[in-house]
Amino acid sequence: MAEEEEKERIVIPDEDGNEHLFDILFTFDADESEQSYIVVIPSSDADNEEVEVFAFRYEEEGEGDESDINLFPIESDEEWEMVEEMVNTYSANEME
Repeated sequence: MAEEEEKERIVIPDEDGNEHLFDILFTFDADESEQSYIVVIPSSDADNEEVEVFAFRYEEEGEGDESDINLFPIESDEEWEMVEEMVNTYSANEME
């Protein structure tokens, strides 16, 4: 039986202030825009075959264990296309 690696997790509050736990699928930096992105799924859905994937642009403040991540919505179609391409590549690699 394969050992399951421990996933990184992040807590993201919703608009009502309720906190939700998400598993981080991956992060990446876009060379052309020099922006960083994070792709997550709800931790409660991690074992389901169909899950809703969320993506954000992010910026880190601080260093090491004291760093905070600020999330920003992805607003442009160009950003969404780039993120979708990265998610599709990630999904294809996971299925191999």
